[in-house]
Amino acid sequence: MSQATSRTDKIMIVDDEPSNIATLVALLGGAYELSVATSGPQALELLAGDKPDLILLDVMMPDMDGPATLAALRQ
Repeated sequence: MSQATSRTDKIMIVDDEPSNIATLVALLGGAYELSVATSGPQALELLAGDKPDLILLDVMMPDMDGPATLAALRQ
């Protein structure tokens, strides 16, 4: 049994692969408010504003990989 909430949970997808993003948006888009970043630096820029409830973060990305992005988020 789920409880109704008055807000939509926010999920950020951080991935450099368009097919992964498309799949996640198709699966989650109807139930959650989504934001998408295609790189670690872009994710950090987006996170300077509104904070999501959950971040789905790719581990292997060019320039700034997932662990480096996570370390920057924690600072």
